[in-house]
Amino acid sequence: MKREQDVMDDSDENSLALLLRAAAFSAEQHGPQRRKNAEESPYINHPIEVAHVLASTGGITDAVTLVAALLHDTIEDTPASGGDLEREFGAQVRSLVEEVTDDKTLEKAKRKELQILHAPSLSTRAKQIKLGDRICNVRDVLADPPAGWDLQRRVEYLGWSAAVAEGCRGANQALERCLDKLLVEGREALVAE
Repeated sequence: MKREQDVMDDSDENSLALLLRAAAFSAEQHGPQRRKNAEESPYINHPIEVAHVLASTGGITDAVTLVAALLHDTIEDTPASGGDLEREFGAQVRSLVEEVTDDKTLEKAKRKELQILHAPSLSTRAKQIKLGDRICNVRDVLADPPAGWDLQRRVEYLGWSAAVAEGCRGANQALERCLDKLLVEGREALVAE
């Protein structure tokens, strides 16, 4: 149950409690969902990894950004609504999650195109979440790709990720450098296959 002071008070103690509550909420919402990798790892690992990359690589300590990173796929991939997020975590978190949420009523190709087109107009916080998401997904595609993804599809994914990241330039140099390096190394590794 949400405590209003958790949303409004930005002290370190309450920020930590809010982060843990967001992780629990995300885990509950994503429930039995699995990643598309060969191991079919629990989906919750992904939003936790995105938040971790933002904090560890990007140096982000802003609780709103980290909470939104933990929740970034809830509206898109679970029954949770924007209203649910606002009730539990406040209007800023809701707005940020909605900013990075794809419209699942559109075809996948259109959603991917729109991510590229919309990236430059995202807020700095949303761009940081997009960069963290790209880092984590590119790592996964390189190390443990979804079942059935051939070399060509993996190469195309890296190209699309680079295009999304280009629109996020200026949001966080450390995240940008990490993703740039990962994309270069990933392309080299895929060419060598």
